[in-house]
Amino acid sequence: MEPIEISTYGLPEAQQLDAWRGWFETVFDLHVLDPNAGFSAKSVHWALDGMSLSRVTAPALRAVRTKALTRQNPVDHWVITVGRQRTLGIAGGDNSFEVPAGVPFVASLGQELVSERAQDERLQLYLPRDNFGDLAPVLDAVQGRALSTPLGRLLGDYLVLLEKSLPELAPADAAKLADAVKAMLLACLTPLADPGAAGQIHVSRRERAKQVIVSHLRSPSLDPSSLCRELGMSRSQLYRLLQNDGGIAQYIQRLRLLQAHTELSDASNDSSIRAIAEALCFPDGSSFARAFKLEFGVSPSDVRAASSAGQVFSVRSRSYDDAEFGTLGDCLRHL
Repeated sequence: MEPIEISTYGLPEAQQLDAWRGWFETVFDLHVLDPNAGFSAKSVHWALDGMSLSRVTAPALRAVRTKALTRQNPVDHWVITVGRQRTLGIAGGDNSFEVPAGVPFVASLGQELVSERAQDERLQLYLPRDNFGDLAPVLDAVQGRALSTPLGRLLGDYLVLLEKSLPELAPADAAKLADAVKAMLLACLTPLADPGAAGQIHVSRRERAKQVIVSHLRSPSLDPSSLCRELGMSRSQLYRLLQNDGGIAQYIQRLRLLQAHTELSDASNDSSIRAIAEALCFPDGSSFARAFKLEFGVSPSDVRAASSAGQVFSVRSRSYDDAEFGTLGDCLRHL
C-alpha cells in the first residue's frame, strides 16, 4: 500500500503556507501566528477501504471548520485524533474541550469545529458516517471529550500500531481492516459512552430517522407526518431529535441536496439537472437551483460542468502536483 504524501519542505518559505492550505481547503480554514514565516509541514495520508488515516507533522496552528465549509464540502465524517501535544478546541459550536498529549479524541466534520495546538505530529483516523453508521451511538456520545481512560489510551496506541503496519499490509488483509477497526472502536469506546444511556438512545433514533429519510428521498409523500408514522414517534419528539439540524423539513431538504450534489458530481450520470431535481421532489428547476446555491455556494450547472471536465469544483492554491488527489477534501469524498 502506498500513501499520498504532501510536503512543503522543498518549497520556498513564502509559498509553504499557501501550499499547506491548498491541501486542507474546503475541509479546514488554517490560521497561524505569523503568516509570513515559513511553514514546514508534511502529511502522509493512507486511503483505505472505507476509511483513511493521516500522519500530520506541522507547526503550531488553529484549524477551523465553519458552517460555510460544511456546506461547501459536505463530508459527514468522524475524525479520531491523537497528538503529541495538548489540543484545545470547540466541537459542535459550543462544547469546549481540552485534550492532553497522547490522548485521543473524537470530532465530527458534519459540525462546526475549532482545534488549536502547538507544533505537533498527530494521527487522524477519518470514518465516514455512511460506512460506520452502526457505531454512531458510541462515536457521537464521546465527541469533544478527552478519552483519557485506560481503554481510551489503548485506542490511541492502536492507531499508532495501525499506521506502522500499513506499509506491509497485503491487499487481502486491507479489505478486512474496517471490520477490525470497528471491533476495536466498540471495545474501547462503548464503556465511555455507557453512562449516557439516554443519550445513546437519542443518537440511535436520530440515525434511524436519517436512514428512513434516505430510503424515501425520492418519494413525494415524505413529510413529517409519514416520518412520524414510520418511526413510531410524535411530531414534537421528531422535531426535538432534529432541532439541531434546523428542523424536519430543512433536514429532509439538506439530504436531498446532498444526494443531488453527489449525482451532479458523477461524470457517468447523464441525467439532466432538471431530471435530477424532479426525481428528488423539488417542484421546479429554479427553486432547486436557488436552494442548491444557498447550500453549497455554487450552482448545479457549475458542479455539472466541473464534473464533465474531470474536475472537483473548488478554487485551489498550491505549488505542488504530485498526488493522486489534489486535496484532503478529494480524499474524503472518495471514501
